[in-house]
Amino acid sequence: MENAQRGGRRRRRPRQSDIARVAGVSQTTVSLVLRGTTIGMSLAAETRQRVLDAAERLGYVPDPVATRLAAAGNAMLGLYTFSATFPTDVAHSYYPILAGVEEEAAAQGQDLILFTGSSRSGTGAGDPASLRRVRVADGCLFFGRHVPDEPIRQLAEDGFPFVYIGRRNEPDVPYVGADYVSASAAVLAGLAAAGHRRVRYLREHDQAPSSADREEGVLRGARSTGTETAGLVVRTDGTGLNGLLASWLDDGVTAVVVEQTDTGAALAGLGAAIERAGLRCPRDLSLAVLGAPVGARGRAPGGGAVFSGFDVPMREMGRDAVRLLLRLIEGAEGVETRRLLPCEPVDGGTIAPPRPPGRDPRRE
Repeated sequence: MENAQRGGRRRRRPRQSDIARVAGVSQTTVSLVLRGTTIGMSLAAETRQRVLDAAERLGYVPDPVATRLAAAGNAMLGLYTFSATFPTDVAHSYYPILAGVEEEAAAQGQDLILFTGSSRSGTGAGDPASLRRVRVADGCLFFGRHVPDEPIRQLAEDGFPFVYIGRRNEPDVPYVGADYVSASAAVLAGLAAAGHRRVRYLREHDQAPSSADREEGVLRGARSTGTETAGLVVRTDGTGLNGLLASWLDDGVTAVVVEQTDTGAALAGLGAAIERAGLRCPRDLSLAVLGAPVGARGRAPGGGAVFSGFDVPMREMGRDAVRLLLRLIEGAEGVETRRLLPCEPVDGGTIAPPRPPGRDPRRE
């Protein structure tokens, strides 16, 4: 067998992706056949036999708990967050995801099992043993900015149905995310239409896909509108922004775009700096936020106007992720497994034409 001990080392156990490669079929087909679904049983006998022969030759042994529960059809979905607690506070940036998942699960007659990044063993969210707990459900939804690659990849290779809420870079990970690139580019286009050509984009150091997508959109929008890109992107942990803001004003910057994250560090730090400088938005400085969960948009410092920018459809992402997961559990074919939902533009009160050249708002 391919997983026999060789040279004193034991090779990893074969996965459904290995069976698919040997049998010359898709991983979805392998999952349908081995799980004994109705669709799997309706496949051509020759196809099913190739899958079974490959599984036997590789010595594939399915997870007994997952196999038993999948066959039982528990109408039970897992929801796993890569943090220590669930976002039950309505002010939490991830709360709309939880609300959307709960609403759609109830509408579909599904129960939910909630898993957090903490565990009794103290191994944490990224430990493979911690993620294996989700196999007691028929399938699982995942969300959180920091995701351990290897345990997720193992779930995909084993054919366990799951959906990530938020765009992922891994090719085999189904997801429902937000189209941050298009929405961010549109914000830059709006600033350019208002007359802004010297802009700064303030973002945090974290390199999650959602942050990378926002930056890509900002740069794309800047290039397409002739906005200066030199020095456009600035990273921060939310501290030391007093001097940075002063230098921007000295350089003639008239608008700032800020990434909104679950920590809110960049936006909070900039807001405090604007307040300390005695500036008003948008009279002295235009400001746009990319982008708050729908219904959670705050107000700008120095005037209290609603932030311009866009909102993230987190509630609908949660609902759509449940629908996609159920299709994967059913073994439906031809399903679009990577979806980006449009963000909702917000025409708030923090973007206006730039201040006249030579006017320094700090001296008024």
